[in-house]
Amino acid sequence: MKKPMWLRTLITCCICTLVISGCASKTPQAGNETPSPSAQQEQNEDKGTTDQTTAAKARTVITTDGEVDDMNSVIRFLLYSNEMDLAGIVLTSSVYHYAGDPDAGIKPFRWTGTQWVYDMIDAYGEIYPNLIKHADGYPKPEDLRAMTKIGNISNKGEMEKETEGSEFLKTLFLDDDQRDLYVQTWGGTNTTARALKSIEDQYKGTDEWDDIRKKVSDKLVLYIILDQDDSYNDYIAKSWPDIRILNDQSNFWHFAYAWKMHAEEVNGKLHGDWMKENLLTGHGKLLDMYATMADGKMIEGELPEEQRGDPEYIKKNPQYAKYDFISEGDSPSFFYLIDNGLRSMENPSYGGWGGRFGVVNDKLFRNNVLDYDPYTKRYEAEYSLMRWFDDIQDDFAARADWAAADTFEGANHNPALTVKEGIDLKASPGEQVTLHAEGTDPDGNQLTYTWWRYAEADTYQDSPVENKVVEEKVGDLLLGLHREVGKDEKIDTIELQGSDTDTVTFTVPQDAKAGDTIHIVAEVQDNGKHQLKRYQRVILTVK
Repeated sequence: MKKPMWLRTLITCCICTLVISGCASKTPQAGNETPSPSAQQEQNEDKGTTDQTTAAKARTVITTDGEVDDMNSVIRFLLYSNEMDLAGIVLTSSVYHYAGDPDAGIKPFRWTGTQWVYDMIDAYGEIYPNLIKHADGYPKPEDLRAMTKIGNISNKGEMEKETEGSEFLKTLFLDDDQRDLYVQTWGGTNTTARALKSIEDQYKGTDEWDDIRKKVSDKLVLYIILDQDDSYNDYIAKSWPDIRILNDQSNFWHFAYAWKMHAEEVNGKLHGDWMKENLLTGHGKLLDMYATMADGKMIEGELPEEQRGDPEYIKKNPQYAKYDFISEGDSPSFFYLIDNGLRSMENPSYGGWGGRFGVVNDKLFRNNVLDYDPYTKRYEAEYSLMRWFDDIQDDFAARADWAAADTFEGANHNPALTVKEGIDLKASPGEQVTLHAEGTDPDGNQLTYTWWRYAEADTYQDSPVENKVVEEKVGDLLLGLHREVGKDEKIDTIELQGSDTDTVTFTVPQDAKAGDTIHIVAEVQDNGKHQLKRYQRVILTVK
């Protein structure tokens, strides 16, 4: 779909600062081995599991450079902090934001300071008594403060100095917790790189080095939003090539400054009228800090042309309205970690709220796979993220209500969902399969069911794909990938009978080969405020 000229101009203006300031957009380098499934996936396939209990929480640490969209992402994250095991928040720099170093003659650039994150934690403390009435697992405000550290912030890519933040990360990387540690990289990788360099400096050349390097490499998963300095390519990829990487090079833009690029049908809950009613009014101090277009919130240290809260901004950019969404380009990194039944953490190629990733090799995944966008009638990488926007926003609005409601009965909560037959099944070509969804709702709301096939996540292909993938760029920045539907290409050929009931029936295609997978997603939705959902993905492997 060709974008009108005004839209291309808009996107160019929105991200011109990124281009001018020298976006570090080199492609991460790695080998070309055959990908291996996750340990959890292997376990499920071996056992033919029907277990649908809540998975162990993902352990994670956030690194952030303090841009306005980072600030908005922190606010949302705090409302979801019960869903993960947060190990720390570390302030870092990027090519777009750094504090400067007077001794070295480096001036600050778009630096927003460090106090903002502590102010948000304080505001979280005010709503914490309400949040814990709605869900278990929210971290105590004092614990959040204790785990918030200042890392390498003086310059873009600076990783020469050991800092409080880098030493904190070093300790996390070396501890004996055997769970994966997801390092959310909202800014540059430089503080992470410094922590790894400190480990290398301490252990390389000793008898422990091989074991230490394997321990750290096996533990870490870096979810990188763009490449916001050179420290990944220049150091981490070369010295720590076995660390797993999820690299979002373009999808995030569509929950960020480029949200006007795509079909309007997915934008309904990004507009100011919805935002003001459901998030910005009467939800407490933390949500009062959430930044929107022309809302009067000015960011200290930011460039005048980047002050989207200035009422003058929308006068110069009339395509926006007051209170419109600005950006949360970093939020997909923790959307990926939320256990909502989509099973995205089992394999990055499955897809979920954090988007869907393709395999570069068994250590590197990138958002280079495409989902069919029914609004543009073509396949797009960004639609693997955009397809969830309404659900994501409704869920956020419910969490905002939790912040204000001092009783459980005062807000809506997600239903629960299981599939009677299990979530990892096997069937033969031509076999008819029937699945039963069983939902419950903690608020006693009425439930409705929907089943759909996530065809793009399947390894079974409906038909060959011939059309080539086209990149959409502004300057050197990749904003999207798409391809047109082929002349005789078939889309989603498996008919689901009863797709709007709690029971669905379908037939495995006769031409399916042994080992092919078919992904069927069950959704249950309540009729309470914001109409919340829960999913359950069933993966059928052909015998």
